[in-house]
Amino acid sequence: MKKSVMIGALLGGLALAGVAGAQTAPAPAAPATQPAPGSRGPMPDFATLDADGNGAVTPEEMQAQAAARFAAADTDGDGGLSAAELQAQEDQRRAVRLNRMIAARDTNGDGLLQADEMAPKGDRMTRMFDRIDTNKDGSIDAAEFEAAPRMGPGKHHDGHGKPHGRMDGDHGPRPRG
Repeated sequence: MKKSVMIGALLGGLALAGVAGAQTAPAPAAPATQPAPGSRGPMPDFATLDADGNGAVTPEEMQAQAAARFAAADTDGDGGLSAAELQAQEDQRRAVRLNRMIAARDTNGDGLLQADEMAPKGDRMTRMFDRIDTNKDGSIDAAEFEAAPRMGPGKHHDGHGKPHGRMDGDHGPRPRG
């Protein structure tokens, strides 16, 4: 898991660094990708990064990948990313995530998520409640509620304060404030 997150972070950083070079580098065809755990975008597979097929990925091949991602997002070809182009890219990623969540949770196969399919799995709700109920009186008072860890977009935790990259829709308490 840590290795996947590190690789995703490295590729994400290189992709961002490659945006400036992407304007002058020739753009290869859009690559095959897969989600990078804990990342903001898809991670290309090794074969896509290894453009020359020699079994090793060079910084130049990673730079070419970044250029290809930039070129794919720059739909009008003007060498810059507008708010509309960035929004379209985010909408596409969101649609992939939502479809993946539906496929993972749609136990009755109707293409929709019912309340029971969205409910936390196993004893997750009980464990969450028990963590917030610090005085163990069986209820959560206002002070415990305010002291509970805040969960917002991109801040998915495994119950021990450690982020994780789950995409199954079961992400703990709803964001507050």
